[in-house]
Amino acid sequence: MEIILDAFWDTLKLFPFLFLIYVLMEILEHRTKLTQSQKILQGGFAPLIGSATGLIPQCGFSVMAAKLYDRGFIRTGTILAVFIATSDEALIILISDLSAAHAVMPLVLIKLLASIGVGYLANAILPKEKLAKVGAGHDVQAHFCCSEHDGGMLGENSDFKTYLVSPLLHSLKIAAYLLIVNLVFGYIIDIAGGVDKISANAMEGGAYVQPLITGLIGLIPNCASSVILTGAYTNGAILFGSLVGGLCSNAGLGLVVLFKNTKKLKRNILLVLVMYVLAVAVGIAVNGFMILLNMI
Repeated sequence: MEIILDAFWDTLKLFPFLFLIYVLMEILEHRTKLTQSQKILQGGFAPLIGSATGLIPQCGFSVMAAKLYDRGFIRTGTILAVFIATSDEALIILISDLSAAHAVMPLVLIKLLASIGVGYLANAILPKEKLAKVGAGHDVQAHFCCSEHDGGMLGENSDFKTYLVSPLLHSLKIAAYLLIVNLVFGYIIDIAGGVDKISANAMEGGAYVQPLITGLIGLIPNCASSVILTGAYTNGAILFGSLVGGLCSNAGLGLVVLFKNTKKLKRNILLVLVMYVLAVAVGIAVNGFMILLNMI
């Protein structure tokens, strides 16, 4: 009962912040022209811009970028930059949790540097990659990853539904994920002897093994993967570098969009492998650096 109550209250404390942030995200999505421009993801600054847009806490940009890439509108380096920068719900959860908010800026900085670096490197390796021209009839808009944003569920669009109902439904869904994660980790922590013991066990070799696992979890194309990773970090079950590694491979539903094109299966598998190898490498490097500086 104590575990259940703790999980419930921990989730309840975050809910108002989740709701407020999702309201702000809806305003950003519908009141700016950023997601309506496809040409900004072409040209020499494309990986840089792709990384910056991917950092925005939602998977809509990864879906948009995947559609553009599949139609030949953006280059491989740009899609990798967007995917690696994407963290889905992680940033929102970290910002909402005051005890973990200090991790936001280092996480954003590392993912930004990794995504930009890989993006430009990939474009340099594939200099002859051709782009299709963006013209009339090829409008691709970004959409949030969860179905409550679809007109089919909410019916006719309105400001009330857009700026209140959608954020509320999204917040409830993420809160439900968080409650489950908190319950599971609360039980694990209890039977394992507490957070201190788990952290000590992680330091006995887990720092270099955890990224192998979190990198795989990050590849799961669902909002739950980022919630699981963030919940594991805030509960002390994984180290910061392991969280970073898992989120570097967390592209949301963008991967689902790519794999719908079965004619380019080898290309899609290669992209996933690149993301996974990078995620593991970044996770191990960050954990190793923090151990070297006695930060963990």
